[in-house]
Amino acid sequence: MSNKRTHTGQGPSQRQLRVGELIRRTLSDVLNRAEIHDPELNAMSITVGEVSCSPDLKIATVYVMPLMGSVPVAEAIAALARNKAELRHRVAQDMTLKYAPDLRFRPDETFDRLDDTRRMFSDPAVARDIAQPDDAEDQNGDADGDGARD
Repeated sequence: MSNKRTHTGQGPSQRQLRVGELIRRTLSDVLNRAEIHDPELNAMSITVGEVSCSPDLKIATVYVMPLMGSVPVAEAIAALARNKAELRHRVAQDMTLKYAPDLRFRPDETFDRLDDTRRMFSDPAVARDIAQPDDAEDQNGDADGDGARD
């Protein structure tokens, strides 16, 4: 069996997911305890929503959002980018990876997508479509689709 294993699936590998979650926890702890020597960054409450890693684990994209809109997202990302070296050093201390991943900060748009989904489900046309019975139930008169009437 070969030592070189490649991940041919569409999504991230288990290792990418595991390393991303470890980086997310480490960054969350560091930001929560205000261990960075930047008073501006320490004054912000920042949520680390997700971390996705490249297949070689050398780049980690960190999706962040300030809590409760306390500061603009651009300011939070700028403060994190200014302190990227120290944050990368903290991540490297807590993990046993060959390379400390380069951290790239992006806004977390999960909450925006959630709001869009809620807005879509509250639309009267969509609510009407959801309330309609399934086609199988209409055609056969039964819910289980076997064609027999109970």
